[in-house]
Amino acid sequence: MKYRPEIDGLRAVAVISVILFHAGLNAFSGGFVGVDIFFVISGYLITTIILSEKDNDAFSIINFYERRARRILPALFFIILVSLPFAYFLLLPEDLKDFSQSLISIVFFSSNILFWQETGYWGTANELKPMLHTWSLGVEEQYYIVFPLLLAALGRFRRHLLLPTLILLIVGSYLLCTNFVELAPTANFFLLPTRAWELGIGALVAYLYLYHQPSVNHISTNKVSQTLSLLGLSLIIFSIFEFDEKTPFPGNFALLPTVGTALLVLFATPKTIIGKLLSTKLLVSIGLISYGAYLWHQPIFAFARHYSLKNVPEYVFLLLSLLSLTLALFTWKYIEAPFRQRSTVKRKHIFQFSLYGSALTLAIGVLGHITFGFTSAPFTPSNHFFEVSKRLEPNIGLNPKCGNEFTLDADCRTSDKANILLWGDSYAMHLAGAITTSADIKMIQMTKHTCGPFLTIAPVDKHHTKEWAKQCLDFNNQVKNWMLANNNFRYVVLSSPFEQYLKNTNQILFMNGEVIDANMQTALEQFNETLHFIESLGAKPIIVGPPPADNSDLGRCLAKASHRDIPLSQCNFTVDRLTKGRALAYEFLSKLDERYEVVRLDKLLCEQNGVCQTSIDDRWLYRDKGHLSIEGSKIIGEHFKLSEQLFFLP
Repeated sequence: MKYRPEIDGLRAVAVISVILFHAGLNAFSGGFVGVDIFFVISGYLITTIILSEKDNDAFSIINFYERRARRILPALFFIILVSLPFAYFLLLPEDLKDFSQSLISIVFFSSNILFWQETGYWGTANELKPMLHTWSLGVEEQYYIVFPLLLAALGRFRRHLLLPTLILLIVGSYLLCTNFVELAPTANFFLLPTRAWELGIGALVAYLYLYHQPSVNHISTNKVSQTLSLLGLSLIIFSIFEFDEKTPFPGNFALLPTVGTALLVLFATPKTIIGKLLSTKLLVSIGLISYGAYLWHQPIFAFARHYSLKNVPEYVFLLLSLLSLTLALFTWKYIEAPFRQRSTVKRKHIFQFSLYGSALTLAIGVLGHITFGFTSAPFTPSNHFFEVSKRLEPNIGLNPKCGNEFTLDADCRTSDKANILLWGDSYAMHLAGAITTSADIKMIQMTKHTCGPFLTIAPVDKHHTKEWAKQCLDFNNQVKNWMLANNNFRYVVLSSPFEQYLKNTNQILFMNGEVIDANMQTALEQFNETLHFIESLGAKPIIVGPPPADNSDLGRCLAKASHRDIPLSQCNFTVDRLTKGRALAYEFLSKLDERYEVVRLDKLLCEQNGVCQTSIDDRWLYRDKGHLSIEGSKIIGEHFKLSEQLFFLP
């Protein structure tokens, strides 16, 4: 196979975009498409090799997997080995347990399945996963378990079936992808069936190159090649700088970087301006070490984030990006290149190395999993930092039963003598412990994540579709019907961060199906309607605002400070560092009619000098970026006597 330097130049574009995206540079908000570029390139190169060998009766499955082992495993195992001590000393036990699980999945090339089950690609927690990037290796290796066998089954004398098979693969996977982009976006991002079409595009390009080269040359006049290669690069650059986490991806938008890559592979020849640009020495050099750079950058970034109590400055990530490239050069010279030489490392030795490396990685992963991150017991500090997914339980023994009218994903806590209704989203849910610090409180809790206490509108954003918003409206309508059917409650505590109804990047859905951009005025009008309805029932509405928050994960900061025996005050912050969302929420609360009871947690937790507390008496208040922990909720209730103030208890 003839070496094409422009392909390495294209690899450089892909890896640089991915690295700078993970570094958090806003300009590279769509840098994640670098992985899609890699998929197309990989599909092209591997298919070219397989088909060329088949045509020469030289194809062997064993040879194929030997090449994959030489290419993938030495650098991968080396970087895992280097990462182990950093993981052990820097990661909290729960994170170390997750890291161990990722090692197990790497051995079986199923990282994409693991991360699909754990969370979406965009969550902040994913920035802390040292092996997150191995999901793409999982997709590729799963593809290359099936694809060579498919080509072998077609056989040399069934070449006429090859093109329709490739087209069927591409179209089927693409249709699945575009359908799942809304129905199951996380699965759509991580899993092979919805990603195979991207590798298939590369395979199709290889087929055209090998068997229809005269036709390609016929249309590839200098002017056409110049134009189409420029178009290809433009599509990629547009994707890198214009896409972001709000872009439904992959799906129709993924056509831009993948088709752009295909155009470059087909038409960016050394005779074109773009071909010459991609063949420059710097880009080719980076392209040659791109695999190592891709493997190094994510653990380096993740460990830096774990080391820092709060956010890592942007300039540090730029320096770490250069470190990734430097280490990649070392890995390429002393690990990758020697292992690719059959004269240096025989087939027997590469397979033995693969077996022993996999066994060792698997053993470490299993040990870390069963010991909960190499500890004898789960790390359970007093604030229950790691119980993020668990529901806050009131401490007065209320019966946890819900009527059939409530949706399954709502939190319902009911009592026959409830005189307080707690209504809202997770920011209402985390108040349960604060409200029920008094034994005199009887409460029913009706909460649904992200679904604020608005009777007439629901939020639509990058994570919550219009269909989800309809479910939110339906839930709140059922809460309304419950209130109409019951008259034994005196107070309704409403809480939410409210920002999902205020950010102009979001939308709001009305009961009549109308959708408009979220804005302050509409939110105020609709919330006032809800408050008026509550008053019409003879109950008193009490609005509790969200706790103050900056742009860091406060719960994790507290956990790390405690783990390292650092003063918890290091996690405090000043009011000038409040998130834009919190600032909007507090502005919203300040505009409510003065006759309503409004509790501002920022007024309770932020002192006159502007410092906002994240702990009280060495007890943690937060469990994540903004929610109170179980312990923190109790502290709010006990320290500030919240129940006595709100409900006039003696």
